[in-house]
Amino acid sequence: MTSSPSLYEKEHDVGIEHRRDVEADPEHTIDAEFGGHEARKKLEKKLLRKLDARMSILIVIYILNYIDRNNASAARLRGFEADLNLKGQEFNTLLSILYVGYILMQIPSNMFLNYIGKPSIYLPCCMIVWGMISTLTGITNNFVGALLTRFFLGFVEAAFFPGALFLLSKWYKRSELGMRTAVLSCGSLISNAFGSLIASGILNGMEGKLGHTAWRWLFYIEGALTMFVAILAIFILPDFPSTSYTWLSPEEVRLAEKRMEEDVGVGDEAETESGGQLHGLALAFTDWKVWWLALALTSLVVSLSFNAFFPTLSATMGYNSTITLLLCAPPWVFATIVAFCMCRHSDKTRERFWHIAIPLGFGIVGFIIAISTMNLAARYVSLFLMAQSYAGFIIFLTWVSNSLPRPPSKRAVALAFINAFSQLGNIAGSYVWPKKWGLSYAHSYAICISTNGLCIIMCYLFKKHLERENRKFEKKEQEEGRPAGFRYIT
Repeated sequence: MTSSPSLYEKEHDVGIEHRRDVEADPEHTIDAEFGGHEARKKLEKKLLRKLDARMSILIVIYILNYIDRNNASAARLRGFEADLNLKGQEFNTLLSILYVGYILMQIPSNMFLNYIGKPSIYLPCCMIVWGMISTLTGITNNFVGALLTRFFLGFVEAAFFPGALFLLSKWYKRSELGMRTAVLSCGSLISNAFGSLIASGILNGMEGKLGHTAWRWLFYIEGALTMFVAILAIFILPDFPSTSYTWLSPEEVRLAEKRMEEDVGVGDEAETESGGQLHGLALAFTDWKVWWLALALTSLVVSLSFNAFFPTLSATMGYNSTITLLLCAPPWVFATIVAFCMCRHSDKTRERFWHIAIPLGFGIVGFIIAISTMNLAARYVSLFLMAQSYAGFIIFLTWVSNSLPRPPSKRAVALAFINAFSQLGNIAGSYVWPKKWGLSYAHSYAICISTNGLCIIMCYLFKKHLERENRKFEKKEQEEGRPAGFRYIT
């Protein structure tokens, strides 16, 4: 009995037939509908410039997303725990509860975004709500109040990151996606750097103003800033190619759609969508690769849990709260530069695994240094090495989009599910850094080394699987005399 072809073999076959048609038709070869090859190149550059300019607002949104999520760690240095009478593991619970709502909402949020096709409305509206909730954290007076605001903050923030990744994947080819994902994700690194500087200024300058403590002003000011940027984003963010008619010409819309067709040999909508949103849900949950990537990313997220406790780890060097926050910035500036360079090189070479494994390897070196010594210089260097491991996280996210290309309903669910599932790592990571394990936090770093290493191993096995799939594609093409078609990026 012969087995039926897999979804990926079908995609592969459709892609080859499409390429055959393209080669047989000279009008397509010279891009006649765009005025020829040179005219198309100029139009494509113009399209990418316009698109990049509008997408840049996502970086600002992501910076504010992370600042609103992590400002509790900065507030902790100026009386947040004492004023709310937090005891035992209650602060850690405030950090972890955010990810409960974050996990629950990501998949339905991305399915809804794919259905309505209007990210320019949906994402900013969610942003306005989370900015309002963040502001309300400043008026809480006890653990329960803070717990409720943190839970609903995660509920609404869940819309942004998987939605932004999905939006990028609707416009950019796979060879362009790594750099754009890197630039977006660098927003989280920049927020860690400049969020600490902003927090330092607010916490030092606003103590006692209008009768409020400085940590309350931190939530008021940063929440208000989020709502202001959200209003601007409504007029800046693009929608999907099929729903973007106000800022693109019909020719540019057609080119945007054609670029995505050419990238994998099939279109992004009619040629791959056959069963609606629930069909995409079923495709995602029955693909073992989705679960494998979700587990690998969860392991990686646990190893990156030091991010939420970075001011605490910086404080182990013995400086006051102001200097501690200022010392948090340079490691994240360094991490941003490393991530940008690694992602650019990863796109150029069309290689993912080693660009993930190398930053994670240096992160392990940083963990080992932190375990081995309490020397101030060595521990500060270890913070740089830990922070730069975020480059591997960013490239991993790009690899997910590359490895699950079509149909878009499946990609929307897969991106949301993998990102949501990985937040279990943030929930676990919130309890990896208890105060009783300080000042060395040796047990915490040992957990990070283990989970980091597990992620590298899982990524290596996934790379080997994709290489086998590519060899099967190549063998089938040679047997049938076809030109080279779709290949996974490994």
